[in-house]
Amino acid sequence: MALKRGRGVAAINYPTGMNLGGDPTHALVHSTPTGNFMVSLSSVDLGQGMRQVVAQICAETIGVPVERVIVDAADTDTGPLCMGTFASRGTHRIGNAVIQAAREARQVMLEVAAEALEVDAGDLETDGEGNIQVKGAPARAISITDAALAAHFRQGRAISGRGIFLVPRSYPEAATGAMKPATCYAHACTVAEVEVDDETGEVAVLSLKNVFEVGRAVNPKLVEQQLVGGAWMGMSHALYETTEPYYPSREHGPTDFNMYLMPGPGDVPRIETVVLERPAPDGPYGAKGTGEMCANPHIPAIANAIFDAVGVRIDTLPITPERILRALQERSRRAAA
Repeated sequence: MALKRGRGVAAINYPTGMNLGGDPTHALVHSTPTGNFMVSLSSVDLGQGMRQVVAQICAETIGVPVERVIVDAADTDTGPLCMGTFASRGTHRIGNAVIQAAREARQVMLEVAAEALEVDAGDLETDGEGNIQVKGAPARAISITDAALAAHFRQGRAISGRGIFLVPRSYPEAATGAMKPATCYAHACTVAEVEVDDETGEVAVLSLKNVFEVGRAVNPKLVEQQLVGGAWMGMSHALYETTEPYYPSREHGPTDFNMYLMPGPGDVPRIETVVLERPAPDGPYGAKGTGEMCANPHIPAIANAIFDAVGVRIDTLPITPERILRALQERSRRAAA
């Protein structure tokens, strides 16, 4: 009996969005009288940082500090249409809609400022710090706050914009069934190193080394946190999580999440992650979706590492010590037959 080490590799690609029936998202952007900008959505932030990314995209497009952008994702009754936060579509679909809306709002803002400064709107630019200035003559400027006040109280204009990003429905070709269910794909590869006790079947994940190609990382820290959390989740799916831990007998099954097995801090391995940026032509500032794929490659990588360590292939999740021992016993039985 021994502790045996193995290494496994898995590579994946993952689609951004799903346009089997069309995949629209709408966004509205408007300024307040004090020059802040409100983004109205029906898109739900699930904790992945969508509000922060949307604020960054809006601020970058309009040319204002990100602190001046407020994201309101209320509900589908009061907000514009969104298909939902799923299929790793959030940043891609919502970001594109927000860019359209922010561009329209920016154009109105420049027109308001142009009237106040008595210049052409095409001669103006934003400085990214809250001011609108004449190109080549930054001394001739107006603050975005003053422009918003002028729009609301002197010019009678609404600094606002509307945006929609729609991926048309993809119909399969009758002859071949070929279709285009997604607009762009992110990619990832994981190398897992494990240690397996061939007497008890216990598995310890020693390290997870990952490379993720994400398009453009709009917020690098959020991407990093998503990928580290995804590695933990992928390992958890591979080795721990099940609603029937006592299969095939259900009589002692778990009754609540206190009995639902997941890895704790002491079980988390060394995680190394490299992020590659290959901007997508149709992504907001090149971004793709990183949401769900962050937990995908670790499962087959760990399964491959276990096979490399003890020579048995487990194709049912989770890969429990019991399943490993049964597979080892079956292999021994066949070898002796």
